Amino acid sequence: MIKTKEEELMYEEAKKAFDKAYVPYSKFHVGAVVKTKDGKFYSGCNIENASYGLTNCAERTAIFKAVSDGYREFESILVIGDTKDGCKPCGACRQVMAEFMKKDATVYLTNIKDAFEKYTMEQILPYSFLKEDL
Repeated sequence: MIKTKEEELMYEEAKKAFDKAYVPYSKFHVGAVVKTKDGKFYSGCNIENASYGLTNCAERTAIFKAVSDGYREFESILVIGDTKDGCKPCGACRQVMAEFMKKDATVYLTNIKDAFEKYTMEQILPYSFLKEDL
């Protein structure tokens, strides 16, 4: 259940991105929004390709858009999908999220049917591989 005005804003932005998803093959829409340290939102949708390996997930689209504008650290991310429970990021997205989000950053996993789960980055990707591991 959404509790704060900010969560509601993030949900609405992610839902707009969800509606823009390019998914002619799977028909599986996903939207995401990241919040920068200074409070700016960047949204993204999943974008499929006939060569399936070239598909990009909503989470990475949102993060890459923000990174291309110069942002390098995010406070939170919200993901929405047409799923039974909150939409779960794939492993590749979790690793990209770990690159730009601290372990205590908030991760909201939602759906279009009012599911609303709240985790930390560390909870969704324990033992992540980080630059400190190089």
